[in-house]
Amino acid sequence: MIDHGILDGTGRRVTLREVDEENWRAVADIAPLDEQRRYVPALAARYLLLSMREGSWNSLAVYADDTVVGHVMWGVDEDGSHWIGGMMIDGSEQGKGLGRALLRTMTAWLAAQEGGWTIRLAYQPDNIVAGRLYESLGFVPTGAVDGEEVIAELAPSRLGDR
Repeated sequence: MIDHGILDGTGRRVTLREVDEENWRAVADIAPLDEQRRYVPALAARYLLLSMREGSWNSLAVYADDTVVGHVMWGVDEDGSHWIGGMMIDGSEQGKGLGRALLRTMTAWLAAQEGGWTIRLAYQPDNIVAGRLYESLGFVPTGAVDGEEVIAELAPSRLGDR
């Protein structure tokens, strides 16, 4: 379990846990709001399959106290940088500060890993809500793109400032 004592906006403790036999169905059923489906799949099950089949991503269940509320993936690139991907909070749980708490937990954990000084993610440039969240946590666009997605990197000066 990854636990940095970070709470969401309602006071629930946000932790990241391995996807296992007990929680995989709840994770697979995570669904975004309808208007977010142009940025993420209709269900987190697609991310679970990517983790299982491609080998470069690792899926984690996002918990608020003891309830599965989301999904996130992490991976290590060939250059040693750590990546965050496949982030999805269930539509019914949005607006409670879970995305912020998830990212703060994830970046704190990744920063503590070997080579964790470089943390990146990518997002669609018209996903204004995601872009604002990432920027508020210290991610800055690198100028590089992955397909149509903007690649952003956590500024080294912000690693301990989330």
